[in-house]
Amino acid sequence: MTLRTAHTAGLAPGELDAIRALLDDAFDGDFGDEDWDHTLGGVHALVHDARGLAAHGAVVMRRVRYRTRWLRTGYVEGVAVRRDVRRQGFGGAVMGALEEIVTRAYDLGALSASEDGAALYAARGWRAWQGPVLALGPEGVVRLPEEEGGTYVRSGGGATDLDLAGELVFDWRDGDVL
Repeated sequence: MTLRTAHTAGLAPGELDAIRALLDDAFDGDFGDEDWDHTLGGVHALVHDARGLAAHGAVVMRRVRYRTRWLRTGYVEGVAVRRDVRRQGFGGAVMGALEEIVTRAYDLGALSASEDGAALYAARGWRAWQGPVLALGPEGVVRLPEEEGGTYVRSGGGATDLDLAGELVFDWRDGDVL
């Protein structure tokens, strides 16, 4: 197993194609173009084994309003492990690399967890956000009820005392606000 981190700009077209194929397979076809777009523009952690790409995750920069501050937030996207190597530590290796980036470069880490992924994140110290989750959309602040209960956070280098029942307002991006 080898682990590599690289910015999107440092990935070859074939590598991006392999990442997209892994994500499409891992999410059973429920990984759309907007999800893919959200995965790009940050730092990727890639794990390879003898068969090729085995696991992936990315952390991209977002802004999140918490109380009276807009926090630089490392948002984790596109975490997936190839089916034949699941439960063998590949997801943990990806998350370890991404968590180090969050700790060193951001005030806060955040992610949206599927039911399958929630146990991995909770076991690694990510905490489920209990309060409202919103986004600053084209028409103002809107609530994202589908993200409530599935949003997890982790302190980065700047935000420490988080009230998990507070309000988080994420910056807007295509696909977040309908």
